Amino acid sequence: MEEKDLRVGIIGTGWIAEKAAYTLQRQPGLACYAVGSRTQQKADCFAAAWNIGHAYGSYEQLIADPDVDLVYVGTPHSHHYAVTLQAIEQGKACLVEKAFMANVAESETVVSMARRQGVFLAEAIWTRYQPIVATIRQLIADGRIGEPRLYTASIGYSMGNKPRIMQPDLCGGALMDLGVYAINFVRMFSDADILQVESQCVKSDTGMDLVNAASFRLSNGALANIQSSACCVNDNQGTICGTEGYLIIDNINNPQSVKVYARDRVFVEEIKVPQQITGYEYQFLACRDALRQGLTEAPQMPLDETLYVMRIMDELRRKWGVRYPMDRR
Repeated sequence: MEEKDLRVGIIGTGWIAEKAAYTLQRQPGLACYAVGSRTQQKADCFAAAWNIGHAYGSYEQLIADPDVDLVYVGTPHSHHYAVTLQAIEQGKACLVEKAFMANVAESETVVSMARRQGVFLAEAIWTRYQPIVATIRQLIADGRIGEPRLYTASIGYSMGNKPRIMQPDLCGGALMDLGVYAINFVRMFSDADILQVESQCVKSDTGMDLVNAASFRLSNGALANIQSSACCVNDNQGTICGTEGYLIIDNINNPQSVKVYARDRVFVEEIKVPQQITGYEYQFLACRDALRQGLTEAPQMPLDETLYVMRIMDELRRKWGVRYPMDRR
């Protein structure tokens, strides 16, 4: 791709699409080119609110626009599958919001098609693309905390009875909406395989996990403990504990600082993240750079890693008896 702004077409008009539009309009090298919705009225309203030049009353129309460089799928994760398949079939590069798909079966189908057709595809798990990830990895590689032996990650919001949390047809539950960040936190800073999973959850009357906890035994002998909740407020912190010290990451969802401690809880330093637009800019810039280089995956979040995380989430849901209509695929 020549050196030009990446023209992004947004699928969906919810709050996450709004955040994407806000980000795209403030980051050089990116262009919020189009929006697609299931109705023309919604598309027109969104385009007017965010000063977007092209509004389409169907997803198909947006995908068919030859000037769209990247399709950003910002619908609920229950609705990612069909629209992403359609976009890939037409050769459109796609950035798909987390959680990537409803389950690993859908994920494998979409990834296989993208690879067969040589089309760019990436998951928009925004934390993976942020520069602070490389900083933390370097701290670990430099031996600042010795050998990591324990990872912890918690995330929680008091979300009430939102349909996307409570309804099986929307792939509800805390895991898919929030726990995905906790799993990715562990995977971002350890490439050791997860050998054993122990977990439990508390379910809603609709059968969705509202609070969950899991423990992972890793192939390098380390352990990871994660928690996510859609019914209580949490500090959202992560820790990486090593033989010589530990790191505290203030927010696994969108880190703003990392504190380094030595033995005996001695504070060493705090590393703060540079000013962001929203934090979403990094995933779009990564897609732009990958497309310019002719890549079909984002190095920050390879598709095999997306599939790995989806398998872990499928296993957790199986253990809990949390099922979605899409699991019959």
